[in-house]
Amino acid sequence: MFTYTFLQQYWWVLVSLLGGLLVFLMFVQGANTLIFRIGRDEAERTMIVNSTGRKWEFTFTTLVTFGGAFFASFPLFYSTSFGGAYWVWMLLLLTFVLQAVAYEYQNKPGHVMGRTAYRVFLVCNGLLAPIIVGAAVGTFFTGSPFVVEHNAMNGMGLTPVISRWASSWHGLEALANPWNLVLGLALCFLARTLGGMYLINNLHDDTLRQRLRRQVLVDAVPFVLLFVAFLVFLLTASGLTWDPSAQAFTPEPYKYLHNLLALPVVSVMLLCGTVLVLLGLARTVWCSKETRGIWYAGIGTVLAVMSVLLLAGLNHTAYYPSYTDPQSSLCLANSCSSEFTLRVMSVAGLAIPFVLAYIAYAWHAIDKGGISRDEMQHTEHKY
Repeated sequence: MFTYTFLQQYWWVLVSLLGGLLVFLMFVQGANTLIFRIGRDEAERTMIVNSTGRKWEFTFTTLVTFGGAFFASFPLFYSTSFGGAYWVWMLLLLTFVLQAVAYEYQNKPGHVMGRTAYRVFLVCNGLLAPIIVGAAVGTFFTGSPFVVEHNAMNGMGLTPVISRWASSWHGLEALANPWNLVLGLALCFLARTLGGMYLINNLHDDTLRQRLRRQVLVDAVPFVLLFVAFLVFLLTASGLTWDPSAQAFTPEPYKYLHNLLALPVVSVMLLCGTVLVLLGLARTVWCSKETRGIWYAGIGTVLAVMSVLLLAGLNHTAYYPSYTDPQSSLCLANSCSSEFTLRVMSVAGLAIPFVLAYIAYAWHAIDKGGISRDEMQHTEHKY
């Protein structure tokens, strides 16, 4: 009923959706960078920390699910990137470990570092995690230094090693590419913008909301400039196209622009996502009573990020190009799981709507009533 090619594209769409959700949920990281910027006293900082503390598990769970989906559907990418570029992934993991430790111990009696030190951990996670994620995603377009031994995959080689990393930096070289950093900084400012809008929605405090509206504008300007710069780079960049008949990659100028024109649904998604993000920003900044800007911008973020990831993988595109050996690049056709595995996973994927419904229910239950100064003074369960 479903062809192997359809299953490959279906799972790339799901992975792209998870990527969009992950970037949206990084409003937790963005809001944490505002703990000292917006919070002027202990009561205000406690409100911010508890607002994000009730959501950080959603972000971390989505990150793990994103990695798991990639591993199951495109194992060659997982083994190549996670096995070769391990330092950048370890650095990302370290920032999330700092986040988990900070939430768990900052309010425990007897800790030796002090509450402020744990909140600095949260700020570090909030600044570094989006930049690292952005730089890692940037390699989907700028490439990485790796070589894949196709003979080893066919059982014809003398070594069991399928891929090897061609740089001693093992992933940290991604942080040295200026366009990867542009995307990373764009995600950082996007996370701060979304974080500000989330706090406006979740905190019932007029004083904090006034400060947050000003901060949203401050963060939105560099985000828009950086995102536009990366989008211009992307649509003028060359890419690699997979030729199924020749089983080889060929360079193609303006590859991602051609993908955008060849995939009208993706073009509409990118346009709608961009408009929704700008609408959320405008309503938050210029409507003094607006508290729902996070939902316009959040949906827009998911659509925009998802569309960018779709451009990276669909239309026979190398979604993980190698600049050491272009013929070692990875695309959907040469890096996916077997047809049987994808079919079984697709059946399991039918449970996704129920999982999303549960998340929506849990989110609503957690957010019911929002957070106020009075609640923080009288509740015993707080971070």
